Amino acid sequence: MKDNSGFFQRVYEVCRLIPRGRVTSYGAIAKYLGAARSARMVGWAMNSSHSLEDVPAHRVVNRNGVLTGKHHFGGTNAMQQLLEEEGVKVKDLQIINFDAVFWDPMKELSREI
Repeated sequence: MKDNSGFFQRVYEVCRLIPRGRVTSYGAIAKYLGAARSARMVGWAMNSSHSLEDVPAHRVVNRNGVLTGKHHFGGTNAMQQLLEEEGVKVKDLQIINFDAVFWDPMKELSREI
C-alpha cells in the first residue's frame, strides 16, 4: 500500500488556512497541490483528520457545496452545526450561497504548500 502521509500533511496545511465562515472543495485543494485528479484522495485525508483538532475538516465540501463528509462527524448534523456556528447557511445538506463563501486556494494562497 502506498504511503500517502506526505500528501495528507499538505492537505491538512491547506485546510488549516481556510478562514472561519468560508469553505472549499476537495477538488480545489487537490488542484492547488498540483494533483487535480486527486479530489477523492483529499477526501480520504479529511476522513483521517478527525483526531487532529486543528484541522477544520468541516470546511471542506464537494464541488457543489454538498456536505458529503457529514457522516464522518460525531453527530448526525455535527458538520452542518459547525458550519452554521461560523455563519455559513446550510439547507438540506447543501451550502446556500456557495459561491459567496467559497475559498479557492489557487486565488487566496500565493505559494504552493
